[in-house]
Amino acid sequence: MSDSLPRLAGATRRRLLPAAPFLAAATGSRPSQRPVWFMRQAGRSLPEYRELRKGIGMLESCFRPELVAEITLQPVRRHGVDAAILFSDIVVPLKAAGVDLDIVAGRGPVVQNPLRTAADIAALPRLRPEEVGAVSDAIGLLVNELGDTPLIGFAGAPFTLASYLVEGGPSRNHEHTKALMHSDPESWHALLGKLADIAIVFLQAQVRAGVDAIQLFDSWAGALSLADYRRFVLPHSSRILDELASTGVPRIHFGVGTGELLGAMSEAGPDVVGVDFRVPLDEAVRRIGPGKAIQGNLDPAVLFADWATIEREVRRIIREADAAKQAGATGHIFNLGHGVLPDTDPTVITRVVELVHSL
Repeated sequence: MSDSLPRLAGATRRRLLPAAPFLAAATGSRPSQRPVWFMRQAGRSLPEYRELRKGIGMLESCFRPELVAEITLQPVRRHGVDAAILFSDIVVPLKAAGVDLDIVAGRGPVVQNPLRTAADIAALPRLRPEEVGAVSDAIGLLVNELGDTPLIGFAGAPFTLASYLVEGGPSRNHEHTKALMHSDPESWHALLGKLADIAIVFLQAQVRAGVDAIQLFDSWAGALSLADYRRFVLPHSSRILDELASTGVPRIHFGVGTGELLGAMSEAGPDVVGVDFRVPLDEAVRRIGPGKAIQGNLDPAVLFADWATIEREVRRIIREADAAKQAGATGHIFNLGHGVLPDTDPTVITRVVELVHSL
């Protein structure tokens, strides 16, 4: 960690949730039932979410504690999932630090002044814990409302944040990002070092406020070769997860299209490795190695199929997860292999939760 970064002061007072299946599976204990939660379980698939968000921008929503708490609770009430995930966005800490960006409907995060030079990178502001006080306040509200349901906090990993900052928004090919990475490695590592600092401060603030686990999202890391991931990304993601180790909360690491990177992502030091839908869980654990829990990995598009197909796929994944445990995985958390799609029928999500619990 950089010398100027605040360290996590004192011991955080945590909720004691010894019976929570999600935490048991994440830490290698035997859960009372197979835990299940869904990435993007809070959001556009829920009519109550759409009603609540009318006329309120995405980023504005993320800085309203009462709104964040209510949106986070909605899927817990509706679906009976085994964990809540904080309603937020990976660019929230960048916005809080002072980066000029917004989330544009139908496009995603858009950065007004992309970072393309060493001077641009040097000017990237740092994040102070008090700048995400609204997020901490929302967590405080949630830990009082969630009862025995764990709360997951999260942050975007440095490569994914860098991609948005360098490209100016979502990108199919990441051409400016990769050009900077290869042509000016010194500036690249300076940028990822600063973004790692931001992620550490943001995650530590969430832990201090009371989250029970954290997830580090590297949404775009699948665009990289294994060699480039190891050289340009792994050291920075490792530093984030290492800095969070002393908190005692389970650490999950997930990326999209990262089947070829699973071994390296495991080396970054998470307790749980999320697996997208492209790699079967029993094969994934051979790449990840033993001693880690796994999370995943139903294809979100399968939720649009008939129920017989959905049930068949859920059962297949559970069989593969059980085989993965025989191969050395310490636990399995059922999830999608990416996020809930906006047009998903919420009743289907509820039925999947019930099915996983029944098995």
